[in-house]
Amino acid sequence: MIEVKGVHKSFGKVRAVRDVSFVAPDGKVTGLLGPNGAGKSTLLRILYTVLKPDAGCASIDGADVVTDALTARQRIGALPHGAGLYPHLTARENIAYYARLCGLHKSTVDDKVDDIVKLLEIDDFADRRTKGFSQGQRTKVALARALVHDPQNVILDEPSNGLDVMAMRSLRHLILKLKDAGRCILFSSHVMQEVAALCDDICIIAHGQVAIDGSVESIREQTGCDDLEDAFVAAIHRVESD
Repeated sequence: MIEVKGVHKSFGKVRAVRDVSFVAPDGKVTGLLGPNGAGKSTLLRILYTVLKPDAGCASIDGADVVTDALTARQRIGALPHGAGLYPHLTARENIAYYARLCGLHKSTVDDKVDDIVKLLEIDDFADRRTKGFSQGQRTKVALARALVHDPQNVILDEPSNGLDVMAMRSLRHLILKLKDAGRCILFSSHVMQEVAALCDDICIIAHGQVAIDGSVESIREQTGCDDLEDAFVAAIHRVESD
């Protein structure tokens, strides 16, 4: 479970995140939505333990992302925006390297990598250097890297970026499989069709603060909009008018 309580983060005079709180429980897909510049990336970097909040706290399965950052990192698998792969390593080597960083024993790494390569259907390019990969190929390898250590909590930032229709269908199936296994999935996306198809709960952020959160049906009821995209726009406008 991922918990965020009263988090604030500023960069000079820019208040990127202002008193944000939400919970992403196990066994559910929680959508984190917002327009560009809303504060999502800053919040996700705090959860990745890359940034420290100015106030408030966040935890991964009870491990504080500041005071117990190592434990928090071990409990998450993160797919950040931008794959960040090592270009001169093969896809398989990228995944194996991350597995070792996450503490997997050397004797188990090869089998774990083989399993995730098969699961994500990247056999065709697993032994090629990642330099020159398409965006979709990079995304798949980065996702494999995020899942190789079987994390309880999975943070996905724009996971459909660069994926074709078949790859997106496979990703959707995988996310639902992780949900059914009781994992916590935090899903950030601008694609409302995917949000509507996958998410149980949604937290919409605008201007660094929570505009609205709750189940998909609750958000539709609160905004009076049947269409999720319309509900998103209504929630953003509500914050802007306050």
